[in-house]
Amino acid sequence: MKRPLAAVSAALLTSGLLTCVATAAHAAPPPAPAPDASAAARAATVLQTNPGAVQGSSAESYQVQSTRVDASGAAHTRYTRTYQGLRVYGGDFVIHTAPNGTYAGSSVGLAAPLTLLTTAKVSADAAKKTARAEFTGKAETVGAPELFVDASSGKGRLAWETVVGGWQPDGQTPSRLHVITDATSGATIGSYDEIESVTGTGQGIYTGSVSIDTTLSGSTYQMIDPVRGNGRTCDMNNGTSSCTTFTDADNAWGNGANSNRQSAGVDAHFGAAKTFDYFKNVHGRNGIFGNGQGVPSRVHYGNNYVNAFWDGAQMTYGDGSSNARPLVALDVAGHEMSHGVTEALAGLVYSGESGGLNESTSDIFGNMVEFYAAAPSDPGDYQVGEKININGNNTPLRYMYNPSLDGASDSCWSTSTKNKDVHYSSGVGNHFYFNLAEGTGSTSYGTSPVCGSAPAVTGIGRTKAEKIWYRALDVYFTSNTSYVNTSNPANTARAYTLRAATDLYGSCSTEYKAVQAAWTAVNVAGNDSTCSTGNDFSVSLSPTAGSVNPGSAVSTTVSTATTSGSAQTVTFSASGLPSGASAAFSPASVTSGGSSTLTISTSSSTSPGTYSVTVNGAGSVTRSATYTLTVNGSGGGCTSPGQKLANPGFESGSTGWTATSGVITSSSGQAAHGGSYKAWLDGYGSTHTDTLAQSVALPAGCSSYTLSFWLHIDSAETTTSVAYDKLNVQVLNSGGTVLATLATYSNLNKASGYSQKSFSLAGYAGQTVTLKFTGTEDSSLQTSFVVDDTAVNVS
Repeated sequence: MKRPLAAVSAALLTSGLLTCVATAAHAAPPPAPAPDASAAARAATVLQTNPGAVQGSSAESYQVQSTRVDASGAAHTRYTRTYQGLRVYGGDFVIHTAPNGTYAGSSVGLAAPLTLLTTAKVSADAAKKTARAEFTGKAETVGAPELFVDASSGKGRLAWETVVGGWQPDGQTPSRLHVITDATSGATIGSYDEIESVTGTGQGIYTGSVSIDTTLSGSTYQMIDPVRGNGRTCDMNNGTSSCTTFTDADNAWGNGANSNRQSAGVDAHFGAAKTFDYFKNVHGRNGIFGNGQGVPSRVHYGNNYVNAFWDGAQMTYGDGSSNARPLVALDVAGHEMSHGVTEALAGLVYSGESGGLNESTSDIFGNMVEFYAAAPSDPGDYQVGEKININGNNTPLRYMYNPSLDGASDSCWSTSTKNKDVHYSSGVGNHFYFNLAEGTGSTSYGTSPVCGSAPAVTGIGRTKAEKIWYRALDVYFTSNTSYVNTSNPANTARAYTLRAATDLYGSCSTEYKAVQAAWTAVNVAGNDSTCSTGNDFSVSLSPTAGSVNPGSAVSTTVSTATTSGSAQTVTFSASGLPSGASAAFSPASVTSGGSSTLTISTSSSTSPGTYSVTVNGAGSVTRSATYTLTVNGSGGGCTSPGQKLANPGFESGSTGWTATSGVITSSSGQAAHGGSYKAWLDGYGSTHTDTLAQSVALPAGCSSYTLSFWLHIDSAETTTSVAYDKLNVQVLNSGGTVLATLATYSNLNKASGYSQKSFSLAGYAGQTVTLKFTGTEDSSLQTSFVVDDTAVNVS
């Protein structure tokens, strides 16, 4: 018999001694600040009423990652996305809301809504084997492959991600290689290493006499910074495991020579402090992680180790060739710790052009930290790693004013940029930034050439340039933002830095035009919005294309956003429709920031073909977007529309359904959503599994196949982090094989009432499938999963 909610059992907890080990490869970063609840609520309202703004579908769920609220009250809420329960890599997005809470645009990595099956043809074991073969060093662990949706290109494909841990071929650099494998073909899509490092070969003590903050413990000083979240600096003793915090009796550290082990520690400690201060005082970010905590710095790592790396939580510095030239220069410190800022904000994927932007961001901020610190012995210079002589010939690693001087980096974008190592594709972003700050031609720091016949650029200064780049990273970049994106031009660094410049300095301002010119000077063009100093808005569609049988209809969401000035009324119309087709907007007009649903209806006489339909929004100006309409060949394809489930509300008991005993019930212990009956899975407070299933035939040729149901979850579990009891919603074939897990719910989703869930079954058109709900409960504390008023609607 199911237990009432009040009948809970006590759990006996046995405690033991737990040892937490932080490996040399990685220490977990501290938690990020909690999102702003009110900003997230406003974004959720926009998202619910305007899913098309993020290329959304009913098969998806979204989770708030972070929020940023401007002084004006405008807010920017960053989300992650899952599709049919799978993580979507490249599916993150940002919802922007105006001070009054209305929609003000979005940053989206997807070029079109996801429509794919989620059953892998390639096994996890095969993916694991492929990943191991991709690792070129000494592998120590191969993690369990995760099935996910790879949307890094803007379009979704099913893939496996396998993380191989170990050491790179040098035997000292830790590696956490992420290998992405196509789950349909088994081919390797790509890989990237989570450890972000300086690269090169070669050989210091750089900052000279500086002040550092330390902590007195008893009669001994420790190199722990109490002003900046207790960031500590420690000595690896030329090993790769343990690290000893530097201590001193008189608080006078090092002597400027490498022979004194404290000297390198001073440089690293100073670099961590100045990087912390830079982000806090210039950009208002409270430390690298945004939560006030300091960064650990580990020096004297390895033997003859010519590298430095950021592992997601801490900085590590080698001593260079012959252990004679530690890599603890100020711009290296700023560069590597800026990876942590990028990871926390936009999460730019460390491969392709997004990886180049990741590296470029670290070069930019590493140099800005150097200018900010204004250390007489290491002034700012727009060179990267010039003090550490990693090349062995007293040249820097990279030149921001003319990146190609290093012999490998791109000064100008080309179609091959995406195929370069991220340390070299970063050159395009570095060159843009230098042009924006200092201008092209002869400067105090070097000569910056333009690409092709681009006009010269007049710089706007570092103070404005760094603000524009940081804002773009903070509120606009997505994980797969690139330099050039033909399928989704809005998801580019050019588009986002222009939005940042508009926010900070106004549309069509000198700064805005400088951003345009600086990108053009590095051969990055763009479909920039028409520059307007008055009231203006934009129009966008999601999806941007659709197909329909003659005599049927198709819909898309028309979104608007205020791009300058004040909000205004926008009235919609459409042109370019084929004969026999009509367009209806609901509503017919909105205030910019709002959205409308466009429904294109065809007649039986509408000729098959593909048509470009122009959607116009008329206000003080007219803005347009294009929808590609495909009318299918013969019409009449959807021969059997309607609701396909038998006994969808359970009012006829178990008719049409297969369920474990007691699941379909009229018991008063849980309320039905409608009528008297419902399906009540679990709720026993002991180890238990309940199932509920029905087979359904899905006709071919229709445009929409939607499973929906109402779900109520209540639970005696009090945890806010552990899913003890779960409900899986799955699609099975006639042989009982699971084709897809549409969603997984748990005690963490408990709520006071019902909520409707819906998923697309379009991938199973023309098939007979089984829809199955499986509830599993652990040994104590009940969770009830109550399902009612189900439907499979086909049209």
